[in-house]
Amino acid sequence: MSSLDHDKTAVAELATRTHCPYCAFQCGMVMTHGGETSPLPDIQPDPGFPVNRGQMCIKGFSAGAMLNSDERITQPMIRGKTGVWQKIAWEDALDFCAEQLQSIRKSTGPDSVAVFGSGALTNEKAYLLGKFARVALQTPHIDYNGRYCMASAAGAQNRAFGVDRGLPFPVSDIAQAKTIILWGANSADTLPPIMQWFQQQQENGGRLIVVDPRVSATAQMAQLHLPLVPGSDLALANGLLYLAIEEDLLDWDFIAQRTEGFEALQGRISQYHPALVEKLTGISLRQLRKTVHWLAQSESTMVLSGRGVEQQSKGVDNVQAMINLTLALGKMGKPFSGYGCLTGQGNGQGGREHGQKADQLPGYRLIEDEEDRQAVAKIWGVDPESLPRKGKSAVELIDHLGPEGIRGLLVMGSNLAVASPNLNKVEARLESLDFLVVCDAFFNETSDKGHLFLPTYQWAEEEGTMTNLEGRVILRRQTQLPPDGPRSDLWILAELGKRLGFEEAFYFDSTEAVFDELGQATSGARADYHGITYEKIDQADGVFWPCPNVEHPGTPRMFLEKFAFPNGRARFVPVEHRPPAECPSQEFPLWLTTGRYREHYNSGAQTRMVPRLEQAQPEPRIQIHPRLARSLSITDESWVMAESPRGQGVFRAWLSSDVRHDTVFVPFHWGGMQAVNRLTIPALDPTSRMPEFKVCAVRITPLSEAIAQQWINRTEGEN
Repeated sequence: MSSLDHDKTAVAELATRTHCPYCAFQCGMVMTHGGETSPLPDIQPDPGFPVNRGQMCIKGFSAGAMLNSDERITQPMIRGKTGVWQKIAWEDALDFCAEQLQSIRKSTGPDSVAVFGSGALTNEKAYLLGKFARVALQTPHIDYNGRYCMASAAGAQNRAFGVDRGLPFPVSDIAQAKTIILWGANSADTLPPIMQWFQQQQENGGRLIVVDPRVSATAQMAQLHLPLVPGSDLALANGLLYLAIEEDLLDWDFIAQRTEGFEALQGRISQYHPALVEKLTGISLRQLRKTVHWLAQSESTMVLSGRGVEQQSKGVDNVQAMINLTLALGKMGKPFSGYGCLTGQGNGQGGREHGQKADQLPGYRLIEDEEDRQAVAKIWGVDPESLPRKGKSAVELIDHLGPEGIRGLLVMGSNLAVASPNLNKVEARLESLDFLVVCDAFFNETSDKGHLFLPTYQWAEEEGTMTNLEGRVILRRQTQLPPDGPRSDLWILAELGKRLGFEEAFYFDSTEAVFDELGQATSGARADYHGITYEKIDQADGVFWPCPNVEHPGTPRMFLEKFAFPNGRARFVPVEHRPPAECPSQEFPLWLTTGRYREHYNSGAQTRMVPRLEQAQPEPRIQIHPRLARSLSITDESWVMAESPRGQGVFRAWLSSDVRHDTVFVPFHWGGMQAVNRLTIPALDPTSRMPEFKVCAVRITPLSEAIAQQWINRTEGEN
């Protein structure tokens, strides 16, 4: 087979076990093809997969609709001089792409081209894309949309534990925890099948605390809900630790035996008196005391974070404060206890491990570390000195697009023109590029700004590994043949690599061969996949990393004996509350926070084309407290314009007392004038470079339906 060209292996019309194309839960599913009489496959949850245990959400059940969508692009497309897309042969498209990238590199240097990847890519694709950027393009500038999702939790875990794995324990451990605090996560909508574990936890007599400015679907099932002021998470976590110290609830033996740095932290925590914390967070002293007693006095306690606490300009410090609390209470490295991050994107975990981030090489190796550079360069067969250094993170990369910076951009599997903050500026930057090529199965808001479109296989048409939110490496199997026309992302990278003079570096005779090289490149690294094979994954329904050799069974539970630093101890890191980058003012008096609908996923580029999902949630609505709505003469389902210092969005009103009266909420799955990221602020966390999606200042005003439709239609026409 020529460098990962079409896999024409026959796919039997029998039930095939595989995995959902959406979130990081990676539900097991069984696909059965009905043959010529049934154009869509039958999809059922896999009762034998131990993560979702026969449950699945509406997105998984309807995932087959994308495979035969009329909207799918099946031939390469090039934008003509008139701006109209035209078909082009694969050979000509690849030649043109390579020529454009090479021309830009030659005229202005390798720093003038960049790559933007995705948390939806398989491990094999993420690995090869990172290799392509650094070997074939020799650019430092590669990042991905996972920078928008889990980067802050990763930064804090690396700082505190020496390694980042979303959940350091299997998801099934949730059911055995006596107390769980779920911080900034609405799992009932974002990870619906995970709720079976929380329900089992409560049936076992456990308690659930939810921290969220909204009474979300998840908060409704909690025994305690803490509706904090947006952006005050760090003050809340430090305030809980203050009370734990004051009331002698700490585990001093654990602190002495398994941690370091508590003395420095204790001195800083002394300023977080309950009166101050109550003022900053809006959470009463009674609720604060109840929370810390439940966390401290339970036999087993989990502290779990989601995007609400992480997508802030102090997201790393927010998570660090949560980890400090968990460590001080002695709830790490013990059965059914610990801190964990509920990773969002399908391969958000694996995608950030294998080289898509600007500062990382495969296996969580660091691109600025000389030993790491040498280890990877040896596998790649290149001089370590030829590898570029650290590049720009996602938002900074986008901000650097244009004539004076990055002039050519390859985007693979990401819709950054909806998913990024401050979209008005993002669109202008994309339009300023000399060359933009997008690899995807469907046109989207990013390809609208492009010059070349390369159509790719979809999830069911090829195999590859994913790493779910537990750190379990699973195999997504091919369940049907691809149509004529599209190609694998791996094949595209191989063909471009050949045209750029690096044929051998990207020639593999199978996807499994790419995974084998990935394993070699991660051997001895923090995220060690060296002992994981496709056969081993099949036999065990997934293998947890680290797995350093073929005899090793994998590591379902981390930190039971030691943390990942040389001395085996976790580290306390003092962190201070600070306000968000932008707070409400007289001109913009309200908090805006963003999130998801259960029926849609990320930028909606896929789910908005699935009739069942589009009909269930056809548009984004702005959630407004009825008291606020009355003061502004806004009625339920009327039209509203939301404005921030950066832009405007038009949404239908959704009146609900489940949101704070000073806060509005909008889902982020739409583009055009209904893209809430026109309003969000690109303020970055200094460590993770995560944008502050969850907190900014806005004002809202009523609109007539006629004016609202003019705004929406004008934008659609312009696109």
